[in-house]
Amino acid sequence: MNRFESLKESMYIPSEELINDIEKIDGDIMILGVSGKMGVNLAKLAKRASNKAKNQKKIYGVARFTESDGIQEELESEGIETIKCDFMSEDQLEALPEVKNIIYMVGYKFGTVGNEDFAWAINSYLPGRIANKYKASNIVAFSTGCVYPLVKVSAGAPSEEFPPEAVGEYAQSCLGRERILQYFSKQNQTPMTIFRLNYAIDLKYGVLSEIAQAVLNEQPIDLTMGHANVIWQKDACEMAVRSLRVVSTPANVINVTGPETVSIRWMAERFAEKFNKTPKFTGIESDMALLSNASKAHTIFGYPKTTIREMIDTTSEWLLNGGDTIDKPTHFQEREGKY
Repeated sequence: MNRFESLKESMYIPSEELINDIEKIDGDIMILGVSGKMGVNLAKLAKRASNKAKNQKKIYGVARFTESDGIQEELESEGIETIKCDFMSEDQLEALPEVKNIIYMVGYKFGTVGNEDFAWAINSYLPGRIANKYKASNIVAFSTGCVYPLVKVSAGAPSEEFPPEAVGEYAQSCLGRERILQYFSKQNQTPMTIFRLNYAIDLKYGVLSEIAQAVLNEQPIDLTMGHANVIWQKDACEMAVRSLRVVSTPANVINVTGPETVSIRWMAERFAEKFNKTPKFTGIESDMALLSNASKAHTIFGYPKTTIREMIDTTSEWLLNGGDTIDKPTHFQEREGKY
């Protein structure tokens, strides 16, 4: 196995903690929206953890799937049972099998501006249909730290006790998702976890990859959004699966990200050292940023296993050796909620 293959494979090796929690989860697991940026990683981790557990589980991956991307074949090669489904089709949704544990990853973000009605349909209307169909299941539903407003960096990031104040229609529709799910959790006594994530980092995309590519290509980096929270995608995926162990009624809300409030300038300077480049900056750091306090998640699951410096080292190695990237920018610089 060459170094590239080793780096990619490391994303799919389950921790002992995940294996132990998979053993304690009652029933099979279905991942809705598995073909998104994190879904494949999450599904493979769940399947491989199940393979190592004493009581193995069937792992389903559900998405629309396109024949050109090869994702369905990749998942099936791992032993994951895939199902094609257009979630907005009543007949296709109702035809999905009943499964005890649901990880709900369906969402719409980029392209919201000009397509607001579709964003609300996917992010706020569809969750109610899912919650009603799977009222007898445990549900972990992905959400976003974008439901919080910008806060002063000096005041500290908002924890789950902080009231949401969604800015822009994307964030508002995601808060709508949360409220609909919270309603059905109470109405049907469905145990849920709402998984507020920002920002997951992968080898091929994410905040670190964007900053690293800008430094490597000698492109300017806007510092106005001067700080961010990040978490390695594998760590976030493991926490999502393990969140099936902490579902509750009313729904349990968990912020998920790394422990640091990281300076964008500092990250760029670290990449500049790796690449022997001089970083270029525009703008001045605002004292307001989009941040989350994930201390509750860290109490439940422990600190993420991958540190910020390890993320920087791995991302640098990937790019310096010609690793491919995915053109799906996070738009972490966005300050008005327009995606």
